Parts: sequence; C-alpha cells; structure tokens
Amino acid sequence: MRKLIVPVFLLLTVMAKAQNFSTPFEKSAGKQTTTYEECIRFYRQLDSYSKRVAMKEMGKSDAGYPLHVVLYANNGVANPAEWHKQGKVVILINNGIHPGEPDGIDASMLLLRDLATGKARIPDNVALAVIPLYNIGGALNRNSYSRVNQDGPENYGFRGNAQNLDLNRDFTKNDSWEARAFVQIFHWVNPDIQIDNHVSDGADYQYTMTLLCSQWNKLGGSLGVFLHDVFQPALFEGMEKSGWPLTPYVNFEEGNPDKGWEAFYDPPRFSSGYATLFHTIAFMPETHMLKAFAARVKATYAMMETIIAKGAAYAIDILEKRRENIINYVGNGQGALRWQVDTTRWDNISFRGYETGTKVSEVTGMHRMYYDHTRPFERKVKFFNYYTPVQGVSVPKAYVIPQGWHAVIELLRLNQVDMRQITHDTIMKVGVYRIADYRSNSRPYEKHHKNGSVKVARTSDAVVFRKGDYLIATAQPACRFLVEMLEPEGDDSYFAWNFFDAVLQEKEGYSDYRWEDVAAEWIKAHPEVKQALDDKKKTDSAFAGNASAQLEFVYKHSPYYEPEHMRYPVYRIE
Repeated sequence: MRKLIVPVFLLLTVMAKAQNFSTPFEKSAGKQTTTYEECIRFYRQLDSYSKRVAMKEMGKSDAGYPLHVVLYANNGVANPAEWHKQGKVVILINNGIHPGEPDGIDASMLLLRDLATGKARIPDNVALAVIPLYNIGGALNRNSYSRVNQDGPENYGFRGNAQNLDLNRDFTKNDSWEARAFVQIFHWVNPDIQIDNHVSDGADYQYTMTLLCSQWNKLGGSLGVFLHDVFQPALFEGMEKSGWPLTPYVNFEEGNPDKGWEAFYDPPRFSSGYATLFHTIAFMPETHMLKAFAARVKATYAMMETIIAKGAAYAIDILEKRRENIINYVGNGQGALRWQVDTTRWDNISFRGYETGTKVSEVTGMHRMYYDHTRPFERKVKFFNYYTPVQGVSVPKAYVIPQGWHAVIELLRLNQVDMRQITHDTIMKVGVYRIADYRSNSRPYEKHHKNGSVKVARTSDAVVFRKGDYLIATAQPACRFLVEMLEPEGDDSYFAWNFFDAVLQEKEGYSDYRWEDVAAEWIKAHPEVKQALDDKKKTDSAFAGNASAQLEFVYKHSPYYEPEHMRYPVYRIE
C-alpha cells in the first residue's frame, strides 16, 4: 500500500480550519473589527497552535489591562536579541494607537494567522514583533459615531485612551502607562523598521493606501538617503504591482493639490519621530477613510507584506546603514533640534485625485465644495519632502543632572540610557543654560501647557554636585535621544513638556520698603550696578517710571537673587 504524503502547509491549513482561526472581520464579511477580548483570545489560540508564534505580556495600560507583544520568526525563536545576532531585519508593528482606526488590528490578525498556518510565508531574514492592540482603553470605549468621516467598520474604539490622551502624542512625555510599556517593548525589540498602522482624515482622492515615512532628512546619514532614494521607491513599486497603488501621506485638508503639499513633520512626540531618535526607519500606513473598511484592511495587509518583502531584499543595506547612523551621530559632534521644510526643493510625484466642484449645501443653503468622482485625474504635483535644520546644538561630552529631577531620570532609565552616579560631592566647571525667554500655551495640549519659543543664555560656571547626582556620557547609542530630550530648545524636549517648570518660579522674594534700604547700600558698594541701572533708565522710558521694576533690576544683579531661578538644571560637560 502506498503511503499518502501530505505537504506540511496543507496539513497546517486543515488543522487551522479545525481550530477555527476565522476572525471577526472575516465572519462579518468585512463589516466588523475585532473587540479587545476577541483579539487577545485569537492570539492566545494562535500561540498554542504554532511553535513559530509566541505572545507575552509587557507592561500595562491605563485601562488596567496588560499590553501584549506577539513574536514571529520562521525558526521559532522568540527572542529579539537572538534575531539581531542572526542578522535578521527586525520589524515592530503597532496597531490600534487610535482604535477608531482599526485596519491594522484586523490586518495583523490575518497576517499572523496566515503565517502560522502556512498560507503565507516571510523570508527567513525577517522577524516580526506585533503589538495586537495598543490603546486598550480606547478599544473598550466602542461606538459608531466618533469617526464621522470614515466608511466603517460598524463599531470601533475611541481615539483617547483611559486618560483621554492621544497616545500618538505621548512618546516622549510618557504620561500614559501604554507609552511606558511601548518604550519597554521598543528597546527590547530594538526594531530596524517600525510600522504604526493608521487611517487618515482630510482630502478625497483615488488611493486606498497612503504612506507616511520617517522624514528622510531628519533620519539623516546614509540611512536617510537610502530611505529616500532606494527603499521608498521600492515600496511604491511593490504596492503598484500588488494592485494597491500608493501615494505619500496626503497632508492637505480640502481642494486639489495644485500647489503640492509638504511632507508631514514628525517631531519625537509621534511614533515615527520617536523611532528616528534611535535610527529606526518608521512608517505610518494611512488608509483613506472614505474607502470601505474591507478594502482598507486588505490594503494594510498588502502594505505590511510589501514592507516585509522589501526589508528582506534590502536587509544588508538596512542593517549596515543603521549601524553607520548610530556611530556617525555619536561622533559628528552636532545635533539638530528643530527643522523646517525647504520650499526651494521638491519631488515631482504622480497623484491620482478627483476634480472639485461647488454646489448648494442642503444644510446651509450656501455654496459648498465637493469632490466630483466622475472627474478623476492623474497629474504631476510637487511633494515638498526636503527639510533643513533651523536650530542645532553642539553635542557635549556629557550631561549632569541632579538626582532630585527623578521624573526625568526615570524616563531616561526607561529608554535604556547609560548613566552613572557621582560617588562623592564635587565641584565641576560646566556649561550652564539660563532660560532667557519662553512661551507657554494658554490652553492645555495633552495634559500640558507646552513651552515653546525657548531662548537660552549660555554661560559656564562652577557648580556643586552631590553624591548620587547623574553623569551621562553622550558616547552611547542613545545619544540622539539625549540631545533632543535634554536640550531645552528641542521641539519635544523635557523642558518643552514642563518637566522643569519648577525652576521658572522664584521661591524667595522681598518687600519693596525693606529692599529699598538694602539695595541702596548695595549699589553704593557696587557702582557698576548703579551705572547699569542708570543706563537702562535712559534707554527705557517705561522702566524709568517704574520703581518696582528698578528695584527688581538691582535685586537680580545682587547675590540676594536665588541662582536657581531660570537656571536650567541639566548641565553640560563640553
């Protein structure tokens, strides 16, 4: 009797059907997204079924539930450190940061199921770490109305988490437990590529999928050039062949792009900007909200497949150029803190949109704009994808932070910054910043009144440091993170997010009548201060008529004025 030999992938497929790995998306014919409970139960079953799938808990959420990460490699190894030793391109996929944009949640379930059952396969030189559903509190807050611009699914989660925070603004300030768990996962995985799946808002056009990439100038070095010149074009070509044409993330709200549009600027508060701090290529696939949910999920699946395939094809380039970026940033001595678009340069791209027209509004009775789907077009437009640094800083040899600033120290530890504590009280000559000017937002933004328009005065001084204060050398892989978080003029620095606001308030003061007598004696003994006072009165008429302002001027030029006021408590060893 002849033995029946059944191919492994067919056997796996039969077993998978017996296990019933159909997803809520499939069972509803593309109308429903999974719930949080269904999603985690699905991955637990997949973990039990396949030796190539492993799910583990890492950190917790503000909603009280643990975060999970699902690991997949063809060889069954579930250890990112081993993946890196094996020369694999490590890809971290994040889903459901905005649970009202659930396409990636369902697409990732389909992808991992297909890989586990043998229906699909990834190259051996790639490994995946997938966060099934990041914003758990938002996912539990299901509704059918908060995404008014979006075509399905029938029910979905809410943008805000259990603290009503937008988690895609929390990657540096870490107000949420989710963000802290993500940092833990990110550094444990140490991804070469990061994918954060989203759904867009804004204009109407023909594409189902758009792609926001790390801004390549900000990513910098040979890795940034490779992303712009080689990897991005390969992704566009791959998506075209897969039947899902791709365009850069559409960064305008209404009308036609006759003047082109600027590439999205991604400071470190965003997932892609955060990844850049660690020289990781980041992508935000953004499906078009007006396309049907079923089509959006399929396009997200294809986008992840394409990134995986091209990541495998260019594995040597990605790994080598990422290493070069880390080494060169540490060694070049300069860091950029803010960037702006260069409007003199652009890429010419082909864009498939719809002509606009006007008609009478049924709501207001006035004329309104609409997109005319009977008039599609394809034409060349300008994509302003070149950014230049507008503010930079020299990278010091080290930073020193007094131990009392424990909230910042905790976040540095979380990001695996290498620090050592000073072993005895000492005096060091260090670079000192004084906050010369700043503006705080009058309205709250993600729990903060963010500081901006920061100007500093730079001096050097001998400062007393205590045993236990922290010395942080910049010659480490976290160098760029350190610079952009600790330099007060940075877009999303800890100063910008109010971690150091205590130094902006004076703790001691005086009564004018008492200070009058002390100040009079002081300026007699220090004629240079009296001269400075007289000079300012001559050039500033408002100051000349304000006695309190003049008393304050003398006070701030005397030793009675507390040195800690407006002195930024992070010091530089040059």
